[in-house]
Amino acid sequence: MGKRYFCDYCDRSFQDNLHNRKKHLNGVQHQRCKKVWYDMFRDASTVLAEEKTKKPCRKFLQTGQCDFGSNCRFSHLSEKDIERLMSQVEEERKAKEHQEEKGDKASDCQIEDWLERRTKRKKSARNNRNLTVETTVFQFPPGWPSVHDLPPSLHPPPPSGWTVPSSLQWG
Repeated sequence: MGKRYFCDYCDRSFQDNLHNRKKHLNGVQHQRCKKVWYDMFRDASTVLAEEKTKKPCRKFLQTGQCDFGSNCRFSHLSEKDIERLMSQVEEERKAKEHQEEKGDKASDCQIEDWLERRTKRKKSARNNRNLTVETTVFQFPPGWPSVHDLPPSLHPPPPSGWTVPSSLQWG
């Protein structure tokens, strides 16, 4: 049947060729689905500002459903939803202010702290490499055949490693 293209935004697939892909990517439905996807990641303050300018959707208020869904030009948020959104915006604003207060003091020494932690990690990694590492003995699960019954290619290497003959030439 040939290659298929799957659009993550629209959650649909179709035969992959230049004409079909171009037609889909320029289509209104794809543009709407892409907008909905990116709107999920907007911050609460922009959502609140946008929802305050919209009138409430009568169909959504009456039935709880709207044929246009997220593409509706009217607001689907109730008064309680808007209040929750306002409190979320306020909490985010306070957290941001608090972070900025802490950030002003910490921004000057932030790079130096990071460099210090990095050098400590590198030193500890070097020290760990120099330590003798205890080797754990691997044990096969019960019921498996013994190592001697396996073909030679599946035998584990000897503890001293494989010996390479001096006459061996690669290439």
